[in-house]
Amino acid sequence: MQKENLKALDRIAKKISDAESHLTKIEDSIDDKKHRTAQHETIKDIKSILKHARKVDKDEDKIEQFKGEGPKDSTENHRAYLEGESDAAKQLYNYVGLVAPTNMSVLINGSSGTGKEYVAHRIHQLSKRNDKPFIAVDCGSIPKELAASEFFGHVKGSFTGALTDKTGAFVAANGGTIFLDEIGNLSYEVQIQLLRALQERKIRPVGSTQEISVDIRLVSATNENLEQAIEKGTFREDLYHRINEFTLRMPDLKERKEDILLFANFFLDQANKELDKHLIGFDAKASQALMNYHWPGNLRQMKNIVKRATLLAQSSFITLLELGTELLETPASSNTSIALRNEETEKEHILEALRQTGNNKSKAAQLLNIDRKTLYNKLKLYNIDL
Repeated sequence: MQKENLKALDRIAKKISDAESHLTKIEDSIDDKKHRTAQHETIKDIKSILKHARKVDKDEDKIEQFKGEGPKDSTENHRAYLEGESDAAKQLYNYVGLVAPTNMSVLINGSSGTGKEYVAHRIHQLSKRNDKPFIAVDCGSIPKELAASEFFGHVKGSFTGALTDKTGAFVAANGGTIFLDEIGNLSYEVQIQLLRALQERKIRPVGSTQEISVDIRLVSATNENLEQAIEKGTFREDLYHRINEFTLRMPDLKERKEDILLFANFFLDQANKELDKHLIGFDAKASQALMNYHWPGNLRQMKNIVKRATLLAQSSFITLLELGTELLETPASSNTSIALRNEETEKEHILEALRQTGNNKSKAAQLLNIDRKTLYNKLKLYNIDL
């Protein structure tokens, strides 16, 4: 696999070199000074794109080196990722490097699609537990009645549907790291069970009388304001302090302007490989649209848009036509926005946003200044059926 990736990088480097040679020939062939001036801006834009492509090429080499580090366990699901060159990215990964070698519990706070699981995985890779398992659990997708089984396991026959013994996430992660994504979605009852397990470092599978000692490092993530949840009484304060010995804040993509084209070209490279395409980059207008867009869905949204555009592109460069009208939309202005700032009126605001947008969840999320995943979680929380 590594040889295939290196070959792909060689192909990209050759395409960049060929494109630059072609540009030089174009410049040399333009004798008319006036015509040369008219073409100058276009050539300048394309060279800027090639510059970004070279950055991605170099960062791919770093990624290949990183992918060769560490254990080959359940972390195989972890995918290559760029950390970025913006000040916000540098500060974030400086903190990651400081906290990773410790045993401190870490809470990663940020919007959906910002790369929280990657950061959790990177903490594990840089920790002293990196030869042990990394187990990720999406707390938002676990039914309340099955949460204890998911965390602690169960024995055969302990409840209807328990046809075999099940190993829970805590035992599976023993010696390593357990990552609890969207921890704010856990029910109050499950929070109590989780707190006990973290305090005593022991778990009891559902239906068993035997306790099992576990040694895990906890990393959690949320896109919710847990301090507000504590005030509201939906999240335990003692659990909050247990999981939050160190906090990392994930910046939104719109806060990382210097990284936008880096990530766009990186996702283009991934899409080229997946779709067997050979695109070079984005034209000047497409690049500007990428830079100007507010990216409510962050990196996840960008990856999907770039992949779709790669599939649709008919030339060597992605244009505005392939990116779609979505990138031309502007965020709701302050006089029309009904952002969620008060949890006591959240349900009413959500219903009003849905009414104004004709139940369009994407537009309602923009109006509320939240991402779609957060909106879906709140629709579920308030039993709003559409």
